[in-house]
Amino acid sequence: MDTVGGGAPKPVAVVVDDDFLIRMDVASTLVDAGFDTLEACDGDKAISLLADVYGHVELLFTDVQMPGSRDGLALAREVSRRWPDIGIVAASGTRRPGPDELPKGATFIAKPFGAETVHEHLCKVLPKERRPEPLRNRP
Repeated sequence: MDTVGGGAPKPVAVVVDDDFLIRMDVASTLVDAGFDTLEACDGDKAISLLADVYGHVELLFTDVQMPGSRDGLALAREVSRRWPDIGIVAASGTRRPGPDELPKGATFIAKPFGAETVHEHLCKVLPKERRPEPLRNRP
């Protein structure tokens, strides 16, 4: 994992989307915001990845609709239950979660979205001290 100015490691985000191009785009946006990123193509792979690197992860960014045994909403609920200090952002272009489908503290972004929208949502789910340097001075 990279470090910031040779010091503390950068915060890590796990990006989960079954569409490679969207996953790559989101990862790029998060790298520009100061994160190291890890990627998974479905919820099952994301849980396995999180179990391996949990102590380093600050953020889960997940698509809502994905193949596998858990969609993005189930993934978000499981991550919130197992690792409550991880910030969660869910996104979809076709399905908006109902009032109780996302865990408390998680946020939802409708696709398509731009970097500024992602940055705004990151600031909602991560306290200032856990944000990467480029986002620390944002409200």
